[in-house]
Amino acid sequence: MQIRLDKYLADMGVGTRSQVKQHIRRKQVTVNGEFSAGPEQKVTPGEDVVSFQGQSIPYAQYEYYLFYKPKGCVSATTDNCHKTVLDYFPENRRKGLFPVGRLDIDTEGLLLITNDGALSHNLLAPGKHVPKTYYAEVLNPVTEEDIAQFAQGIDIGEAKPTRPAKLAPLPGEGLPTAQVELTVTEGKFHQVKRMFEAVGNEVLCLKRVSMGGLELDESLSPGEYRPLTDTELQKIRR
Repeated sequence: MQIRLDKYLADMGVGTRSQVKQHIRRKQVTVNGEFSAGPEQKVTPGEDVVSFQGQSIPYAQYEYYLFYKPKGCVSATTDNCHKTVLDYFPENRRKGLFPVGRLDIDTEGLLLITNDGALSHNLLAPGKHVPKTYYAEVLNPVTEEDIAQFAQGIDIGEAKPTRPAKLAPLPGEGLPTAQVELTVTEGKFHQVKRMFEAVGNEVLCLKRVSMGGLELDESLSPGEYRPLTDTELQKIRR
């Protein structure tokens, strides 16, 4: 696969296409040790050695980021009214990045950002039943009956009840609300909130802590992100 040199460098975050063209004109870019012939020069990733200001720039076809989504932003690439998750990434970010799935505007936690469409499809396909675990603060303590109902599936007003979900109360000393952990294997619209509403409870705070073996990095603050490790990538690919 051959691609234009300016696209290669823009994809790797060296700058925008126009900025990259300026770097090339200023003789700051070499291909296999020689100054570039121009931004339209074709290069083969993995074979040609592209360098910027003397530093080799390897090419990665796909990028994967673990993002700690804060409250108040939407899980979208563009929005006319609200800040999006991509607004937390630099302007010269890789084109084509998007969030895998969505979290409500008032929900925080783990969100995968990538440009790998095939991986996104596998994680979101209904038949895959990828587990997603949430920490929630709810208005009332959960009962054994609630736990049993969640395990059987909850009627949230759709054609079929939800798939069985695992609900577990957590110790909540010093807080006026009840804390729980909930694992679901679907992604219906407002599913977690609707499930609790169906049993007469209310979600006050919601945070996704894991998805398909990928866990939220608590060293990140809301709005921060980092690349996935090789181990994490292997987990979600499985």
